[in-house]
Amino acid sequence: MFEYFPGNYIWSFGVTAALNSGGAIDEVDRACRPIRDLAQQGSDVGTEQFMASWRKVADQVEQQASEAEKSGHPRTAGQKYLRAGGYLCQAERMLSNSSPLRIPTYRHLLEVMAKAFELIDPATTRVQVPFEGTTLPAYFTNASTDGSPAPTVIMWNGLDSTKEHMYTSGWPAEMAARGISVLQVDCPGSGEALRLQGLTARVETEDWAAACVDYLLSREDVRHDRIGLAGWSLGGYYVPRAAAFEKRLAFAVAWGANHNWGEVQKKRLEREGENPVPHYWEHVLWVWGETDLATFITNAERINLNGVVDKITCPFLITHGTNDRQINVKYAHQSYDQAVNAPKRDLRLFTPEEGGTEHIGLDHLPHVGAYTADWIEDTLKELDA
Repeated sequence: MFEYFPGNYIWSFGVTAALNSGGAIDEVDRACRPIRDLAQQGSDVGTEQFMASWRKVADQVEQQASEAEKSGHPRTAGQKYLRAGGYLCQAERMLSNSSPLRIPTYRHLLEVMAKAFELIDPATTRVQVPFEGTTLPAYFTNASTDGSPAPTVIMWNGLDSTKEHMYTSGWPAEMAARGISVLQVDCPGSGEALRLQGLTARVETEDWAAACVDYLLSREDVRHDRIGLAGWSLGGYYVPRAAAFEKRLAFAVAWGANHNWGEVQKKRLEREGENPVPHYWEHVLWVWGETDLATFITNAERINLNGVVDKITCPFLITHGTNDRQINVKYAHQSYDQAVNAPKRDLRLFTPEEGGTEHIGLDHLPHVGAYTADWIEDTLKELDA
């Protein structure tokens, strides 16, 4: 992985994510250069300075977007709004959930993304998925150009990402170019659902899978028998769990396996493996709605797929990096070995020689994303045949 900040995995991971999600190397460098020395003090120190440095560049790009819009150049403006949004994604992700900057920054990110959709991507709209008396905020990137039903992938977050990360990755646009729509959902415990609505994660992810499928079945531009589900990072637990019990799904993709996340948390207490975000335990308790670490660790024992993945009866893909420093590759093998009732099951491991070997393939996201898109395309053809 390209490590802008040597020895600081978390900050370097954010830089790589930005560069592999449409960021311009000059703008990312200008955001990072002032905080190079600070990075040597560890990932938890200086996260507000990280935010300030990245926000300065994001604000500059956003100002350029506004000027382009006023000058009658909507495409230039939209592209710049999108890049500004990508930088805000990474900066907001570094903040502690108790930081007074976090929620205002996220609200501003929503405004910037709305401007980008308006100017350069009218095929993507903000939608609300009804869920237990409230809604799950989502973006729908529509591949149907004439209103006819199109296959659709539901895409879910992990522990610390948002639907804005999913969109800026470019993967929904790639899928739409292949004729496949993408519903990018902030599940309970992630993104807007957590930040603005207080919805926390739970073991039974089939609950919100059912809500997503119900919503898509209400749309005439969705092919109702070709709804799949993909999720990255902690989504590698969420998705297989949901696919085991929500039988209306046509296929499932674990974009980074997470067979026994509860076990991983115990190992993290023993300082094994890299954390995905600063202020890690504070973030985890926020996501799961827990108040103390001991209770969380006990409850987290249920967050595993043993006795679950054997209930998956749709085509199932697992991708994983052999050098994933957050989730050991052994968990990918565990999910694959136990998914014995999937009519098609594939395990694709990415190596250092080719790239995509880090967590969710973020070090070479286009490579992993293209493989996943190809697999979904092939699977849909096989189902139709």
